[in-house]
Amino acid sequence: MIKNKLCFFVFAVLLSSNLLAQTKDISGKIVAKGDLEGIHIINKTASKFTISNDKGGFVIPAKLNDTIMISGIQYKPEEFIITDIILQTKSVTVNLEENVNKLDQVVVGKVLTGDLMSDIENSDVKREINFYDVGIPGYTGPRMKQSERRLYEANSGGGLLPLNPLINWISGRTKRLKEQIKREELNRAIDKTEELYSELLFETDTLDVTKRKEFFYFSGYDPKFLPLSKTNNELKMLEFLKEKLKAFKLQIEED
Repeated sequence: MIKNKLCFFVFAVLLSSNLLAQTKDISGKIVAKGDLEGIHIINKTASKFTISNDKGGFVIPAKLNDTIMISGIQYKPEEFIITDIILQTKSVTVNLEENVNKLDQVVVGKVLTGDLMSDIENSDVKREINFYDVGIPGYTGPRMKQSERRLYEANSGGGLLPLNPLINWISGRTKRLKEQIKREELNRAIDKTEELYSELLFETDTLDVTKRKEFFYFSGYDPKFLPLSKTNNELKMLEFLKEKLKAFKLQIEED
């Protein structure tokens, strides 16, 4: 009996892993004349959407035969199907043509306006019910960063046996995502501290410009740094940095 349950569990894990592998993050590049930022990329099949950056780049999850639609207010809409080649290379380049609006033109049917929510509604993408629809409180804070979103997805699962979190825990992916989030948080705190305190700190206690970035990372790896940066206590942070600067200079001399 135990052996049968174990075999079923292993089979379920392998099956779930195979299904998960079918969806991949596709990196895209939009080529067009004009502004490339804020162009809408909609996965009509999976009801996923994103927008392009200022260089026309984007990343959207997709699987084989998904229909992707590109929509921008100044460009003609473009659609393509996720093929085996796109899925294997995980990349695609899309050329957009400028949309020349004509007055007195009657348009019949669905119109892509360049407004993301309007385009989604006109593209037959079905939106999942959220907390606004049912009138209950929900999360309205800042959007999660990519690594935070991936960690949330890695820990999400449903059913009697939520396989997704289990697979990610066994493979070590959950641990790696948590470590990545910690590194990103620390790097943001270091960059912010460097921006706020460089001028004040080095005004009285000089340090070679080429060593300053290294100094702030040296300070950031102190266990006291991150908790202190969250207190927003400028005086304590400045005192901390001055002490770390003395230690950093001593280390340079010893080296």
